[in-house]
Amino acid sequence: MTPANDIVARNVQLLREQRGLSLAELARRAGVAKQTVSKLELGTGNPTVDTLHALSQALEVPLTRLLAAPAQLVMVQRDGEAHWNRDEGHSSRELDHIYGSGMIENYLLRVETGQEIIIEPHPPGTLEHLYVIEGPVQVGPADEPIDLAPGDFARYPGDRTHVFRTLGQPCVMHLVVSVPRSHPGSATPASRSTRGSHRLADHVQGEEH
Repeated sequence: MTPANDIVARNVQLLREQRGLSLAELARRAGVAKQTVSKLELGTGNPTVDTLHALSQALEVPLTRLLAAPAQLVMVQRDGEAHWNRDEGHSSRELDHIYGSGMIENYLLRVETGQEIIIEPHPPGTLEHLYVIEGPVQVGPADEPIDLAPGDFARYPGDRTHVFRTLGQPCVMHLVVSVPRSHPGSATPASRSTRGSHRLADHVQGEEH
């Protein structure tokens, strides 16, 4: 198994299982042989671009999602490097895209000075998209947190242990959590909110009192 095959194998299997699909059902939706999908997930296949494209459509993700290593899911957009699209009377800044469908949770977070919040992994395939409004903060994978300042944006996997850590002063952040959709008859991720696992709502509400 080559490193590239290993990445594709892991991604296809993970995305298939998130959606509650059998090998046969994914193959049917993609219009390929079941054996093709089986070999691909074992890392022994040699899929063509057309096969990968068909699988990405069946899984409702961009083709690049099948080819991305875990570290490539982390993206940082610094305030000073951001591109603003200017039009008459307004400007817009694109932060990120969310592909497919599922449950989208929006939070406005205030975290006080000296706080570190360790978040256990959310359902497989969850992504967090975070924009810093006020205060410096460390966020992202617990083993490789990212230093962010006001105006910075980051996207990182929410299905790994991750952290929010203030850096000398309180911070305010806008967080969007995207959880893959659920499928009828399957116990797939979007049927479960992330609220109970990361207790973000408790931290926010606790500061109101």
